[in-house]
Amino acid sequence: MFFGETAINLDAKGRMAIPARYREDVAEACADKLVLTYNAFENNSLWMYPLPEWQRVQEQVMGLSTFDPSHRMLQRRLVGSAAHVQPDGSGRLLLPATLRQVANLERGVVLMGLGNKFEIWNEDILNRTRHEHPLSEAEPSQEMVRLVL
Repeated sequence: MFFGETAINLDAKGRMAIPARYREDVAEACADKLVLTYNAFENNSLWMYPLPEWQRVQEQVMGLSTFDPSHRMLQRRLVGSAAHVQPDGSGRLLLPATLRQVANLERGVVLMGLGNKFEIWNEDILNRTRHEHPLSEAEPSQEMVRLVL
C-alpha cells in the first residue's frame, strides 16, 4: 500500500526519481513494472499503477460496453493513453512527453501514494486545487458520513 506525498523535481529530460521510501515496495509489488496513464477524473494529474493492479483496472475498463460514449471516452483516457514505465539504474522514470504536457507537469511535481496507485501532480496546480476546493466545503456522501476518522 502506497501513502504519503513527496515533492520531486523533473529533470530536463522529463524524468523523476522514485523516492527511496517507495522503491522497495514498488519492486515487491511489480518487479519495477509500472503503468502511467491520465487521471480519469481530473485533467491535471496522472495515475501510476503497479503492473498487476493496472491489469485488473484495464480488464474492468475494457469490459465496459463500447456502445456507451462515456465508456469509450474512459477506455481512451485510461487504456489508450497508458504507457509502460520502468525505473532506470538510478531509480528514475521517464514520463512520456504527451502525458506530461496534458497534465501540465513541469519542474516541480508531487508524487502522492493512494493505496493501490500513485497520483503525479504539478505542484502548483495541486496546491491551488487544495485551496480552491477544500474538503470542508464539500457536501459529504453517505459513505463519508459513516467514516470514523
